[in-house]
Amino acid sequence: MSPAPHDEGAPVAPRRARPRRRWGAALLVAAVLVLGCGAGGHAFAQAEPTGLTPFHVSLGIDSASQPQNADTAIQLLFAITLLSLAPSIILLMTCFTRIVIVLSFVRSALSLQGTPANQIIVGLSLFITFFIMQPVWNDIQRDAIQPYSAKQISGSAALGHASRHLRAFMLKQARPKDIELFVALAKMGPTAPADLPLRVVVPGFIISELRTAFQMGFLLFVPFILIDLVVATVLMSMGMMMMPPVAVSLPLKILLFVLVDGWDLVVRSVIQSFVS
Repeated sequence: MSPAPHDEGAPVAPRRARPRRRWGAALLVAAVLVLGCGAGGHAFAQAEPTGLTPFHVSLGIDSASQPQNADTAIQLLFAITLLSLAPSIILLMTCFTRIVIVLSFVRSALSLQGTPANQIIVGLSLFITFFIMQPVWNDIQRDAIQPYSAKQISGSAALGHASRHLRAFMLKQARPKDIELFVALAKMGPTAPADLPLRVVVPGFIISELRTAFQMGFLLFVPFILIDLVVATVLMSMGMMMMPPVAVSLPLKILLFVLVDGWDLVVRSVIQSFVS
């Protein structure tokens, strides 16, 4: 059966295949342009007039053309590493270590796993650290930072003044036995406390802080251990051996801690241990 003759005056229905071909051609042209820009970008840059300087973006690691470039790169890497470790180093040279360990012992003695949260303990320790170290910061601000900002002293002199105040604080809190240990390991002769280097004072101070913090933690554990023993003895005498003692002792610990205003006593004792 032959197809019907086409009438020239009749409207012709649009074909649906043409838009697809147009979109396909557009995508093909875009892909060619992208590939051309990626492969021939250098050629386009050379074809530009000399008055315009194209920028260069490198995502690789180029070898240093001169020795001073390598030295600058090493110094920059060392500075970035030091900045990332600076908060930890500064916290170890302050009273933060003792405070955060004592507060962690309080949570462990109460048999509380996640209350208070670590963020709360660390935040409270930081604010107490700022409070205790405020006189030292004031001395460093007066003798090191302000003269250096006014260009009255050099950077090495400012660092020496700041380290002198930190050294005095650490020597006041550290035990002489711990300082003498690192003086002997460093094979140093008789040295005045003001002349001791920080590489000797800082580790001795950290060991002394750990010892003091564990002593305070032991004293915190004693009353709560007595509560555990009393509760376990009462439950065994009543024949309730299947009941865990923690289910009864935990509310009693929290009640005792709240009645004696435990947080005030702990914070007060920690602060007085530095002031005295």
